[in-house]
Amino acid sequence: QVQLVESGGGLVQAGGSLRLSCAASGIIFSSQDMGWYRQAPGKQRDLVASITRRGTTRYADSRMGRFTLSRDNAKNTVYLQMNSLKPEDTAVYYCNTFPPYDNYWGQGTQVTVSS
Repeated sequence: QVQLVESGGGLVQAGGSLRLSCAASGIIFSSQDMGWYRQAPGKQRDLVASITRRGTTRYADSRMGRFTLSRDNAKNTVYLQMNSLKPEDTAVYYCNTFPPYDNYWGQGTQVTVSS
């Protein structure tokens, strides 16, 4: 059974930072491209960034320079470092494979950025 467990969210002031983690089990993590996604209230879930099995990253253009995606294959974990957070970054953040599998979505972690 695949489990993707996100953590690290919280309430932060604008300009602050958070580091999200996603621990994976039930998949051969080192062979999977992974992604972080987010869903803001009233909006569809969209891709934040992706990382290949070898560590090549891609970001949504607006987040380039503020977010850093990394992975530790020994720990089956993918990370999202978010700096200079803005209120518009408020959302539930999810990890999944890239592209995502519908059955793999977890509970996500809430990120709230206050102005």
